[in-house]
Amino acid sequence: MKTNEHIKVGISIGDLNGIGPEIVIKTFEDSRSLELYTPVIFASSRIMNFFRKHFSSKINFHEINDLDKIAHGKVNVFNVWKEAVNIQFGKEDKKIGEYAIKSLESAVDALKKDAIDVLVTAPINKHNIQSDTFNFPGHTNYLEQQLEGNSLMFMISENLRVGLLTDHVPVKDVPSYITEDLIRQKVATVSKSLIQDFAISKPKIAVLAINPHAGDNGVIGNEDDTVLKPALEKLRQEGSLVYGPYSADSFFGSNSYKNFDAVIASYHDQGLIPFKTITFGSGVNYTAGLNKVRTSPDHGTAYEIAGKGEADESSFKRAVFAGIEIFRRRRDYNLYAKNPLKKMTR
Repeated sequence: MKTNEHIKVGISIGDLNGIGPEIVIKTFEDSRSLELYTPVIFASSRIMNFFRKHFSSKINFHEINDLDKIAHGKVNVFNVWKEAVNIQFGKEDKKIGEYAIKSLESAVDALKKDAIDVLVTAPINKHNIQSDTFNFPGHTNYLEQQLEGNSLMFMISENLRVGLLTDHVPVKDVPSYITEDLIRQKVATVSKSLIQDFAISKPKIAVLAINPHAGDNGVIGNEDDTVLKPALEKLRQEGSLVYGPYSADSFFGSNSYKNFDAVIASYHDQGLIPFKTITFGSGVNYTAGLNKVRTSPDHGTAYEIAGKGEADESSFKRAVFAGIEIFRRRRDYNLYAKNPLKKMTR
């Protein structure tokens, strides 16, 4: 790794009435971090200076209107819009949702064009972003449409990684979504990510059951016996180190997760409740399976504290560094995969 490389980290600003702008400013206030990467905030210099003054920050922004003008050693703000925006901290506002999407779309476009290397997204409000032209339940689904690959919500921390078979779908519909093809796809995505993004050569993966107690032999549902177990058995026979299904109620409390490199939960809350309980404040939401790297903090807009200067930037800061680390590992993996002798002679 070159010590003088400048990885460009793009930031979509998220909901302007939430805590996103505050945690972004707090993350980049320490100018020493600019020696490690180059941030590019997709918003407007006008709105970012409003937040700088509101939070009494000493941060200096470098305004640009052309991504070719990104300056290393500075906190760049790319002007996605120039008009004034009415900020009302803590309020859900459809107009504010439109600006969140403008920022996201501009940042993703830059990512696709390699103008930035990594995307870190500040929190959005999933309700106020909906429109005739944007009808996705969240970042992950939008990114899958825009980028190459099969997306997977992968919650990561130092000691725990949790992927999902299904993410933003109603609980009542979960069993109908889980098929052998989906299980194969998600296991393959998690496995590939562990190898290329986390440098784990032979990943061990645990899968949590769909029903309580894995269905208790059909007493509490038959999906585990008819769909999940047969699919996992086939994968094991093919050489995958995938185990389960495990009863979710005792899996985390017994520390069983520590025996695996990743855990795949059947649905959103089954995986995210224990993940956030164990890691809250240090967790990162990583969109695995795509040809570009995107991370985000493991929390939402936190309207209740927006504008008060109380937001904790820890998770956002970890998302920035996680994105950089994953970008570097994946780049090195791809380099060695193309030229295996390079690693031997390095």
